[in-house]
Amino acid sequence: MKLAVGDKAPNFEQKDQHGNLVKLSDFEGKKVVLYFYPKDDTPGCTAQACNLNENLPALRAKGFEIIGVSVDGQKAHQKFIKKYDLKFTLLSDEDHQLVEAYGVWVEKSMYGKTYMGTARTTFVIDEKGIITDIIEKVKTKEHTSQIIEA
Repeated sequence: MKLAVGDKAPNFEQKDQHGNLVKLSDFEGKKVVLYFYPKDDTPGCTAQACNLNENLPALRAKGFEIIGVSVDGQKAHQKFIKKYDLKFTLLSDEDHQLVEAYGVWVEKSMYGKTYMGTARTTFVIDEKGIITDIIEKVKTKEHTSQIIEA
């Protein structure tokens, strides 16, 4: 089932980079940018994370909480955060619960080989847990402006 604007965002309970349990319901009353990315410390994912991190004050001024999600483990997240001084939460979705629930675990292909992976996708969720925008054509170096314009 593909999620659409206007749908209730699937709730989740997932561990962050420190092993703390994070739930979507923890953010009730706040706007959430839930962004899914393929892999820590790769060029596109780094550009996207750094763009969000550099613009975090502007995003927070508009009421957004930023949460990144990949299927990487907590140790990979910790290294990624430390290397780029990221100031937001990264969820470790090693069991694929979130990528499946949000419909972003998809078949991809590279060099003629197909494999399953995370589609780079951002969900903007309002204070009531409703999806207000889905950004599928993410511009990694300009992602903040895509979110603010949404």
